[in-house]
Amino acid sequence: MLSALCENARMDRRALLGLAPVLTVAAAAAATPAAAGGGGGGGGGNQQSYLRLPTITANVRRPGGGTGVMTVETGVDTPDAALRTRVAQSAPRLRAAYNTVLQQAAAQMLPGAPPDLERLVAQLQAATNQAVGRPGARLLIGTVMVI
Repeated sequence: MLSALCENARMDRRALLGLAPVLTVAAAAAATPAAAGGGGGGGGGNQQSYLRLPTITANVRRPGGGTGVMTVETGVDTPDAALRTRVAQSAPRLRAAYNTVLQQAAAQMLPGAPPDLERLVAQLQAATNQAVGRPGARLLIGTVMVI
């Protein structure tokens, strides 16, 4: 009887694994702005003013001499429509500037020490202003992780 229960559990797991691609496509479709209704609703503010950038990474020294990775999720909020266009056009320059700032910050970190987030945010905001050409685009930080 126990073997029959184990066999049924395996069959159920296989059935769920077979549905995984379908569920992934359904979740992706539900996450698109067109499927979500495109605004109104509750919370989050104006989604159009936010530009999410790819996660940036840099190598850090770990205690004991090993190498770790520091990752930072970034985005830029720009309420001004004209500046928002400039930010979107400057996205490659923003990514390059953020990578440079993060690599410098990671090189200055002591092994095992946490990152100085206030300093990092100030440096990333300065890089944002420089890459865009003027202030007005606000840097937003997501998860900062050192592993």
